Amino acid sequence: MHNSFQHIRMYIFRGLLAVIPILLCLLAVQLLYVLIDKKIIGFLSNYWQVRKVPGMGILLLLLSLYLIGLVASNIIGHRFLRLLEGISQRIPFIKTIYAVGKQLSQGLAVGEKGKQAFQKALLVRLNPDGLWVPAFVMSSIKSRTTGEDLLFVLIPTSPTPASGFVFVVRPSQTFDPGWTVEECLKAVVSVGIITPAEKGINL
Repeated sequence: MHNSFQHIRMYIFRGLLAVIPILLCLLAVQLLYVLIDKKIIGFLSNYWQVRKVPGMGILLLLLSLYLIGLVASNIIGHRFLRLLEGISQRIPFIKTIYAVGKQLSQGLAVGEKGKQAFQKALLVRLNPDGLWVPAFVMSSIKSRTTGEDLLFVLIPTSPTPASGFVFVVRPSQTFDPGWTVEECLKAVVSVGIITPAEKGINL
């Protein structure tokens, strides 16, 4: 009886693990439909007679972003954006919002320029007792005092690795476990459930 209960519990748990990714995908599609598709179609219906086809709003949004990208990439569009930026700099509240949005856009554009936001996955030692945490190398800077290269690292918070704390550390305070950035991201997002166990760590 006990073995039967363990058998049932094990396969219920495996079924749950199999369903979770599917449910997340369905939830993402539902959010896109409710927050974007229906809103855009509803807005356009105020001016034109639009046939309500599921996904049409998202398609129109992507097409609009594509056209805006084309315009912003040429000389006239670039000058127009510079003009808007100059106007926003004269309005106190709008100035702050525009600055935050521009910084976000510049951060997202890093991947487009062929430079990964996360250059390398490392372990960073936080104290002499051997407390190690996963981190991502963002960039490096040279110390004026010693001349050595210091590392700007992001120590992510789980399960949202895009947020966390930025530290400047010496290379001697880090350890390279041989993980790829993707493997480390999976470990952080899964709160340590999914790890590159086959590679091990020689600490």
